[in-house]
Formats: sequence, C-alpha cells, structure tokens
Amino acid sequence: MSRGSKVGGTKRRVLDVVGFTAIIVLFLLYMVPFILVLLNSFKQKRDIIKNPFSFITEKGYTLANYTKAFEKMEFIKAFGNSLFITGLSTLLVIIFASMVAYYFTRAKNTFSRVFFALMAASMIIPFQAIMIPLVSIYGSGLHMLNHRLTLIFMHTGFAMSMSVFIYQGFIKSGIPLSLEEAAYLDGCTNVQTFFKVVFPLLKPTTATLVILNVLAFWNDYLLPSLVLGKKNLYTLPLSTYSFYGTYSSDYGVIMAALVLTVAPILVLYLFLQKEIIDGVVAGAVKSYKSIIPVKWQQ
Repeated sequence: MSRGSKVGGTKRRVLDVVGFTAIIVLFLLYMVPFILVLLNSFKQKRDIIKNPFSFITEKGYTLANYTKAFEKMEFIKAFGNSLFITGLSTLLVIIFASMVAYYFTRAKNTFSRVFFALMAASMIIPFQAIMIPLVSIYGSGLHMLNHRLTLIFMHTGFAMSMSVFIYQGFIKSGIPLSLEEAAYLDGCTNVQTFFKVVFPLLKPTTATLVILNVLAFWNDYLLPSLVLGKKNLYTLPLSTYSFYGTYSSDYGVIMAALVLTVAPILVLYLFLQKEIIDGVVAGAVKSYKSIIPVKWQQ
C-alpha cells in the first residue's frame, strides 16, 4: 500500500469521526428543549423557578403535575376531539387529493392545467392573509363556527394544494400508463382502475402525506382557536392555554400538559415507524429511478 493511500485513508477516517461528532452535538442541541420540558414536568413550581436546568431538586420529583394537567385540561375529551378532527381531516385529504391529482395528471386539457396551476400558486398565500375574512364569512355570515366539522372542512381545504402537488408528481413519474390501459382492457371502470390499480401504488406518497398532515392537524393551534370557541370542543393544543395565567403560571403543570399533548403522536410513530420508514424509502427509490437514466442505474 502506497503512502498516499494511507494518508488518504487516515484523512477520510478523521473526516468521518468529525462529521459523526458534529451530528451527535447537533442532535443533543436539538433535543435539549424536549429534555428540559420532560424534566421540569416532574418538578414542583419552586424548583423550576429556582433552577430549571438542574437535575437535582429540593422537593423531589412528583407525578402530581400530570394528575393536575390531566384533570384541568379534560384530557379524555380533548384527546377525543383531536383524534376525530385529525383522523377525519387526514382521511379526506388523502382520498380527495389523490383523486384530484390523478385527474390532473391523466386529463390533459386546459381545465386541468389551469386549476393545477391555481392550486400550486395558492400554496404561497400565507394563512394570516385570509384569516380575518375566513372567520368573518364563516362566523357572522354563515354562522358555522364552533363546529368540529367546520374545522375539518377548513383543514381539508388548506392541505389539499400541497397534497395534490406531491401526488401529481409521483403519479406522473412513478405510475406507468400501461397498467391503467391493461385494467381498462380487463373491463375496469375509471373508478375501479383508480382504487384497485393506481391508489395501492401510491402507498409511499400516502405514508409521507399522512405523517405531514397528522403532525400539522394535531399540533395546530391558530385555526382551532379561531373556529372552536367552546371549551367542550377544545383540542389538546387549545386545552393547554387554560394553564397560562395573567400574573403567574404553574410551569410544572404546563410542562406536563405539553408532554401529554405530544405523547399520542410519539406513541403512534413508535408503533408505525416501520411502515413510515418503508414508505418514505420506497418513495425516494421510486423518485430516484424516475429521474436517473436507466443506463446509470445498471
């Protein structure tokens, strides 16, 4: 082995170690806020105010914060509202966005091109720009506020543009038209072809969009705060607002409430992480094969 190759190998190992160390440091810096929230959720208010970064407490760790948070935020009711709104909104987005994207991709006419361009352009409009007119129309005009179905309708509408855009790119590059033609020759209708041939092939993209939309709907605070004014309709993020006082707040209970709000999503990810990772990887491989020339893949 030549001296140059030894030097090159040593340099590469050093760079690998430095890169790995940098990743670990960045990961720890990213996790610090979450660790502090979890740590302080077991502390009493006095210990948090005195030193929120300390692992050692004078009063000791306690589960009382979780008991207070569970009762005060009416966790079961808020969890049910969040689950219903997030689940139904995500289901509607997946079904309608995939169907619209399929139509826009296969129907090569002026109507589909114009409306796809409008949906893509609508993604750049910030929600704050339409927030006040939206509440005015659905509130004083249509009297449709304080209904969970109204929030589901809005969630579905706001998430459609991005979902259609992502689905359209996958259908255009990842699903060959010959499969649909074969289904038509076997006697399938347009609806049967979509749900029996096309939609199952969209599983990688569907997995990715489910993750994005569930996280967005579950953690959303601004839109539910505008639509849901009654306490019995509060979602989990809205229910945490009751812990913030005008002059003082019990930070231990607040931290516990935040942990309870995030915990269901973490549990869902732990149970579905294999399907999520497989879906994302499959989508990346499909996109890679559609972009890279065939001769380069061999």
